Amino acid sequence: MTTRVMSTRVMFVSPAMGPALREARFPVADGEEPYGHGKAGQGRAADALDGVGLRQAEAVAASLRDRAGDGSPLRATARYVSPTPRCRRTADVLGLAAEPLPGLAPCAMGRWRGRTLDEVAAAEPDAVAGWLTDPAAAPHGGESLDHFLARVGRRLDTLNTAAAATDTDTDTAENADSDTDTDTQADGTGTGRILVVAEPDVIRAATVHALGAPPAAFWRIDVRPLTLTELGGRAGRWNLTGGRPLHHGRP
Repeated sequence: MTTRVMSTRVMFVSPAMGPALREARFPVADGEEPYGHGKAGQGRAADALDGVGLRQAEAVAASLRDRAGDGSPLRATARYVSPTPRCRRTADVLGLAAEPLPGLAPCAMGRWRGRTLDEVAAAEPDAVAGWLTDPAAAPHGGESLDHFLARVGRRLDTLNTAAAATDTDTDTAENADSDTDTDTQADGTGTGRILVVAEPDVIRAATVHALGAPPAAFWRIDVRPLTLTELGGRAGRWNLTGGRPLHHGRP
C-alpha cells in the first residue's frame, strides 16, 4: 500500500444570474422568506435564475459535456451546494448532484434578508454605516460579519480535513483510471477535489479566511456570476486562484 501526501483543491462556483443577484438583494436561505413577506413562497421568484442566467448555465453545462472525454474542470470527489434556491438551481442546470451544506449558507441577514442595500440604507442609515465598519455589529438581528467569517472558515478547514483523510492508494493502476477523485503527481502527491456551488458572500468569506486577511477585506472582493474560484492547500495553508469564468461571451 502506497501513502500519498494529500493537498486539497476546493473549487467554488458562483451561481448564475438572477433577479436578486442583479438587484444586489441580500440572500435568502432555504426555509426562509424575504423579510416582510407573510405568505410562504411570496417574493421568492427573485431568488430564481433569470433568462440570461439560465442560458449561461445551460451553455456551461453543454461545454462540460463536450469536455467529458478529456476531463471536466469541475470533476470532484464530493460536491456541495449552499442551501439557497439560486445555488441549487445552478447546480441542477450544470448537472451536478450536490449535497446542501448548512455551514455554507449565506450570512443570516435578519430583517434585511431579501431587501436591497439601497432600500435598507434609506430606512436605516446609521445601522448600515455601523454594519459596514464594525465586523462585530449585527444591527439587522442576524449574523455579524465576524461570526459569518468564522463559520465559513471552520467549514472550509473541515472540508480540507475530510479530503486529506483519503490519503491512501491501494492500486496505482486504479488511481490512473480515476477521473473524479484525485490528481496524482509523479512524486506521489495527490490533490483531493471538492466542488461547492456557493453564494458569492460565502466565496468572499472563504477567500478572506484562506488568505488570513482582515475582515475589512471582505468588502473589497467581487465575485461574478458563474465563475470559478479555487483554493488549494495543505495543512491549512491555502493558495488562491480566482475569477475564472465558466462561460464565454453573451448568451
